[in-house]
Amino acid sequence: MTRLTRTPAELKDVLIDAPRVSLVPTMGALHSGHISLVREAKKLGNPVVVSIFVNPLQFAPGEDLDAYPRTLDEDMAKLEAEGVDAVFAPSVSTMYPHGPRTTIHPGPLGSVLEGKTRPTHFAGVLTVVAKLFCLTGATDAFFGEKDYQQLALIRQMVEDLHLPVHAHGCPIIREDSGLALSSRNRYLSPEEHQAALVLSRALATGSYEEARSLLDAAPNVALDYLAVTTPELGELPAGYRGPARLLVAAKVGETRLIDNVAIEI
Repeated sequence: MTRLTRTPAELKDVLIDAPRVSLVPTMGALHSGHISLVREAKKLGNPVVVSIFVNPLQFAPGEDLDAYPRTLDEDMAKLEAEGVDAVFAPSVSTMYPHGPRTTIHPGPLGSVLEGKTRPTHFAGVLTVVAKLFCLTGATDAFFGEKDYQQLALIRQMVEDLHLPVHAHGCPIIREDSGLALSSRNRYLSPEEHQAALVLSRALATGSYEEARSLLDAAPNVALDYLAVTTPELGELPAGYRGPARLLVAAKVGETRLIDNVAIEI
């Protein structure tokens, strides 16, 4: 039976004496991508905790904090079916009893790509992830590669702060259409959903120039950025040959979507 816990003390009762813990941090509104992370976590044989917390620190004023979908009953049913040991669904006051008093600065990598558009976002992400690591006692944590910059920054934080956690990156889960699964996809109208398919089609070209041409010609798609970087999200040196990452962010209607793919230059 999956135990719903609201406080660190309740969670500790479930995990008492567990030498290793696998954590899947989420904001809820679970889809097949989240479930794929749960299944990867279960492969280690550790107790599995899924956190469900819509973190206000990673939303800037005017973003969709209030509208973000909250579907705890549905999420619990899905996690029960997967045999998750515990769900940790704390309140904002539990996570931030003194408000956002101490936060983690992401450094230069947090100011590019997503960080350029959302300058406070990654400080909020890293702060809540670090707190979740501490509160759950996680030794392993699982993140999807769709939020590739987030994964890179979490790994940076783990390395720089010597945190005793292994941050596992898991492949992007897509619809049959190619669209990367996201909790925000539910905001899309049928017409917007169709328009959004250009994002994965553009990335599938494996070429910045071809991808840019497709995106520039797409109706109802407002491009934020299209970038080619090293796998670590650094700038490509002149004459670079080897593995790289092609990343995109765009608004489709009022919904902001991101996606990325590994490419070879």
